[in-house]
Amino acid sequence: MVKSLIIAFITCCLFQLNSFGQDTEIAKITVNTGEFDRKNSLVGADLNGLNLDIANTSLILYALEGKNESKVDAQLEMKAGPKIWWKTQGKAGKKVHYSLRTTNAPIPVAPPAIKVINDHGNLVVTSHGKNVLQYNLKEAPLPDGVSSIYNRAGYIHPLWSPKGEVLTRIQPPDHYHHVGIWNPWTHTEYKGKTIDFWNLIEGQGTIKPSAVISTTSNDLFGGFRVLHDHIDLNGKTPDGFEVALKEEWNVKVWNIDPDGWVIDFTSTMNCATDSALTITEYRYQGFGFRATAKWNDETATLLTSEGKSKGDGNATRARWCDINGVSDFGTSGVLFITNPSNYNYPEPIRIWPVGTNNGKENVFFNFNPAMDRDWVLKPGNDYQLKYRIFVYDGKIDAEKAEKLWQDFAHPPTVSIEVTQN
Repeated sequence: MVKSLIIAFITCCLFQLNSFGQDTEIAKITVNTGEFDRKNSLVGADLNGLNLDIANTSLILYALEGKNESKVDAQLEMKAGPKIWWKTQGKAGKKVHYSLRTTNAPIPVAPPAIKVINDHGNLVVTSHGKNVLQYNLKEAPLPDGVSSIYNRAGYIHPLWSPKGEVLTRIQPPDHYHHVGIWNPWTHTEYKGKTIDFWNLIEGQGTIKPSAVISTTSNDLFGGFRVLHDHIDLNGKTPDGFEVALKEEWNVKVWNIDPDGWVIDFTSTMNCATDSALTITEYRYQGFGFRATAKWNDETATLLTSEGKSKGDGNATRARWCDINGVSDFGTSGVLFITNPSNYNYPEPIRIWPVGTNNGKENVFFNFNPAMDRDWVLKPGNDYQLKYRIFVYDGKIDAEKAEKLWQDFAHPPTVSIEVTQN
């Protein structure tokens, strides 16, 4: 019994495929590895041109090598029309050939490797039964005596390592508004006034989850899509506040690397009204990470793609940044990777240099595309930021980090030849 794919309306599931039944080829797919060697590298193919009957069609993907063929684990995504995902490998410059077919074989259900679980109102993503991350739809209790103005939801915490180390921190006493992994803007201009969505104590703005769009539990990837409202707390409306910006988070956990979690984070923003919103130049804002309290100048290290460290990396540009520190399992780490499609790529980074907080509990990282320039968001347009996170135990070297960046920034290219309509 081997694995295959069934397509269902709006949702998608990976199943074990029985080898009985007839397969009919509908397309030939060619993958070009490009300039880089590939190992368990993600490939995505848009199937919009195949005129598929999504509700009633089952698909199976075969890898072809000479006269030999083998079935491939694959998964369908329906966010913007059918797109099929799978893993490939091969040396740089190699072309790998596949056959995409319909099948009438019986397809029993197999349990997903990546699951999304509702845990008391929050979303927990697991991989093979181990916790990966929690997305907080609900506000966490504040420390005693802390103002309710710091109430916040719509962030990731905990982020666990594969062995179970918690690598994020929320509501630390030095910055109560720091919440694990989050994505607010510090200096914005909207309708002639300044709004700070980062420093909640200012009372100008906040961010709230407004909807869970979808969740996916499956074998190759699982995750969630959620909608956030960026709220002007002093809006001139009958309610006294106004939603100024909409933001969708699309978070996927991929089952592709045996050495750690591969997590994709995509933020898509658009103006909520007919007024533009300008993210104005400022030294910290955007995609942020507050690390475990265990990490400090003595217990953690930082390395960027340009060879910078915690001592000299602040306000420099980086394609990736690896942060590693002590854990109950020796060491654990988080690699943050940016994408060439992002505004002002490669974005400047904000880190806390050596000596911050007197050298204690001071690991903070931030990709900030508006550190050195304004970013004007106009009504009617979508604005997207893409990041990949690799979470691991032990250590990785620059070669591993570079390979992960290559796969994210320059994935294999795909061409499709329709063989039957």
